[in-house]
Amino acid sequence: MTDSLPLLVFSDLDGTLLDHDTYEFAPALPALRALGRVGAGVVLATSKTAAEVAPIRSAMALDAWPAIVENGAGILEPGTGGTGDDGTYRKIRAKLRALPPGFEGFGDLTATGVAALTGLSLEAAQAAKARQFSEPGLWKGDPSRLDAFIQAALASDLHARQGGRFLTLSMGGTKADRMIEIAERYGKPATVALGDAPNDAEMIAAAHHGVIVCNPQAPPMPLLDGEKANRITRTTLPGPAGWAEAIFDILEMLGLSKEAASHG
Repeated sequence: MTDSLPLLVFSDLDGTLLDHDTYEFAPALPALRALGRVGAGVVLATSKTAAEVAPIRSAMALDAWPAIVENGAGILEPGTGGTGDDGTYRKIRAKLRALPPGFEGFGDLTATGVAALTGLSLEAAQAAKARQFSEPGLWKGDPSRLDAFIQAALASDLHARQGGRFLTLSMGGTKADRMIEIAERYGKPATVALGDAPNDAEMIAAAHHGVIVCNPQAPPMPLLDGEKANRITRTTLPGPAGWAEAIFDILEMLGLSKEAASHG
């Protein structure tokens, strides 16, 4: 597989390969099947935990490929379920106890509390709490002390990253870092990265072919390096329909369309 892999696709989930509202991926199925016919790999890259990603990966018939989880803090290996070693997470929680108070993480909440905070179902909240590599949460302390907390976290070798809502602490690693690491496993094939949000920008910029998937429910992503040279493109359709649009365009550009169309 390593020597002949024609393409390795890295994809965000929510709002990209999954519909923003329905969480369905049916519109992307033709493109997923086309990638399978050409022998390309598809690596999911998401903020979700391994417990959340494993059933989605199985539903997409992508168990043969690794997945990037917890925004790049860890990897779900091929063929494995959602459970795994939480040693890194326990180290993060231990470091947190020595930091100035004010941060409330998922580990401080029950599944019911996470469900209330996120709008997830209780079952989904339990999967979101099954963390291995990072701790998201909210700063509940004095706003003027947040910078001091972040500096203390950095001094304890914790990386702090502010997302759209949550401040997430980890031992480091981004989606882009993991993309490069996984691509090296497979002999550094041509890479495609697709996403719809700022936390996907590094991954999109680091791929050979980047795609910004239209998200009408959020402000447009800023112009990225590579767009003027058409190395990074934007879809006109949102979610999985836009995802499929981009994949078929890239297969055409790479001369793989005939092979992708074979066998139906």
